[in-house]
Amino acid sequence: MAVTGLILAGGRATRMGGSDKGLQLFRGMPLVQHVMGRLNPQVDAMIINANRHLEQYATLGVPVITDEIADFAGPLAGLQAGLRHCQTPLMLTASCDSPFLPEDLGKRLLDALQRENADIAAATTGTQEAMQLHPVFCLLKTELLPKLTTYLESGGRKMREWQNLQKLIYVRFPDERAFYNLNTLDELRSLE
Repeated sequence: MAVTGLILAGGRATRMGGSDKGLQLFRGMPLVQHVMGRLNPQVDAMIINANRHLEQYATLGVPVITDEIADFAGPLAGLQAGLRHCQTPLMLTASCDSPFLPEDLGKRLLDALQRENADIAAATTGTQEAMQLHPVFCLLKTELLPKLTTYLESGGRKMREWQNLQKLIYVRFPDERAFYNLNTLDELRSLE
């Protein structure tokens, strides 16, 4: 089944001093390029959701889309924009600041989605007792767009809350570091 990858790079990055996280250099290239390198082999097409520095993102050779909701409404607004532009039945999402995402993210989420006949498969790490949810790393059916739009129009902004309203399955991944996101310049430098 065809899948479009969506890289979420549309936030304010307040914890990074307002710098555009996806464009911060990490090991010689922008963070978003690391994510693209990991995601590209797992998908049939790719989109970047960004709300600033659109020209710079456009140089990466994939479509760049902006939120339809103004004022940086969060990752769900990026998800909505992605679903509107998605031309495949499924969309795989990742944040622009997670350069170590699993190379089998899409396969494992797709297997679970199909096995459980779910609408969304989202990543987790940790144990059953101490599960860490990673809702931004998910595979979802594009037919969920009307439900997401209704949720956003009602003022909802929380990714986990919206996902919990759908038929959701969690998929446990063994490596917590794979979902590590670089939120500050100090974190970025410490992993250089």
